[in-house]
Amino acid sequence: MHTSPEAVLAILGMALATFAIKAGGLLLAGRLPREGFAAAWLRHIPGAVLAALVAPALVTGSLAEVVAAAATAAIFLLSRNLFAAMAGGVGTVFLMRTLLGA
Repeated sequence: MHTSPEAVLAILGMALATFAIKAGGLLLAGRLPREGFAAAWLRHIPGAVLAALVAPALVTGSLAEVVAAAATAAIFLLSRNLFAAMAGGVGTVFLMRTLLGA
């Protein structure tokens, strides 16, 4: 298998960008407020981002996505384990798409 120089350059560039973003986050984390309105607002960002990623799939998706979202919610409510819920949701959407042929 031959990899083009452009592909290698793109991979290295994205690795550098990823590292810079993660390092910047670690360097700035100590300066973030730990209490107050801004801290409360920052705690809600991950959930808002996840909802923004999932909502379009639910609105425009098929039955597989709706069933997987319900399974994910049920697994999380029963186990309170986010990783188990996400893994169950991914597995459910895979199985539903396979069964429905979607």
